[in-house]
Amino acid sequence: MTKLMIAGFFGFFVSLGGGIIFHGMILQGDYAQIPNLMRTEADALGYVPVMVLSHLIKGFAFAWVYQQGVSGGSWLNQGIRYGVAMALLITVPLYLVYYAVQPMPGMLVAKQIIFDTIGTMLMAIVVAFILKPSASNA
Repeated sequence: MTKLMIAGFFGFFVSLGGGIIFHGMILQGDYAQIPNLMRTEADALGYVPVMVLSHLIKGFAFAWVYQQGVSGGSWLNQGIRYGVAMALLITVPLYLVYYAVQPMPGMLVAKQIIFDTIGTMLMAIVVAFILKPSASNA
């Protein structure tokens, strides 16, 4: 198994785990306050395969894009830089658009941005660690 495949799987697990912790646990009470926008728990369970597929695609795409842009320097610095870039490219704009088109409470949107940015940063650091050049390639 290549390092890219391993990084993709770990990216998937970090993304899925972060989603479960942040959205399924920590923000559960916030989401309960907007029942007209969110699926019921029973209905949401029917979409678990779609959610898993989403995180699987994200994990592998995330690792692949990181691998394309690796430039010299510390793997940790590159991971942090990549995490910030991905949060600013994907996470922040996504939730700002949701806020603009759905009646989402501003505090919830802020929490979503913060928690998903943390998840993106963790994912980037894990992927950077796995894809760091071996000592013989450094």
